Amino acid sequence: MKILFFGDVYSRPGRDAVKFAMKKHVAALGIDFVIMNGENLCHGNGLTPEMAQEFLDFGVDVITTGNHVWDQKQIIPYMSTTTRVIRPANYPEHPQFKAPGRGFTVVESKKNPALKLAVVQVMGRVFMDALDCPFRAAEKEVEKLDNLGIHNIVVDFHAEASSEKQALANFLDGRVSAVIGTHAHVQTSDERVLKGGTAAITDVGMCGCYDSVIGVKKEISIQKFITKRPAKYEPAEGPGGYCALIVDIDESNGRARSVLRLRENEVVEGLIQSP
Repeated sequence: MKILFFGDVYSRPGRDAVKFAMKKHVAALGIDFVIMNGENLCHGNGLTPEMAQEFLDFGVDVITTGNHVWDQKQIIPYMSTTTRVIRPANYPEHPQFKAPGRGFTVVESKKNPALKLAVVQVMGRVFMDALDCPFRAAEKEVEKLDNLGIHNIVVDFHAEASSEKQALANFLDGRVSAVIGTHAHVQTSDERVLKGGTAAITDVGMCGCYDSVIGVKKEISIQKFITKRPAKYEPAEGPGGYCALIVDIDESNGRARSVLRLRENEVVEGLIQSP
């Protein structure tokens, strides 16, 4: 079983780059499932139901999110109507204030319905909002999946600190197929398969314009750092690139066979345009 995972997709350059990459890789590499982090689809801030549906229709199996999941308010009711767009599982729960949507999902392969993959998302707490414990939340979701007999499990850990991401990967080693870090928008070169058979990377990186500061126009980011005054972020314009990860999983036991990091800085501008 081969999984293609795209890092945080930032605005139009990222959307176009992902479509380009899917055209290039899915059939050629025999990809069974495509996952993307879509929390920055809409101008770098959140995602809309229309954008989510556009990529699900294009062939993405699961869209994960993160701390920007609620930025576009129209996504809130949509999250309760879909099983293929998920949010971090460790949002605090209360009977009166239940978080919309779900923190994990199970999807079937379009090529082989007998082939199933679970995707779980949790969000870190270091330098981020103090949600419930991501370690306990991830463990709870994995136990649910174990009880369902599902062992092919990919975890999107949306977190800031490298140490927290590496700790979760080792905590879940042997219990999930992959722990893939998102959020930082900068790809790390530490992809590996841990001793227990879990593929891991601290951060898969960003899909977007690389002539930027993590997707934002350079001059805006520079101005904000120098002046320490508020400035509205605007997505950088220009050709997009993509960062992704391919994980080959032995579906008989859920262990990763191999992991391959992908990066292409600029795709052919205008080859595929989002509406």
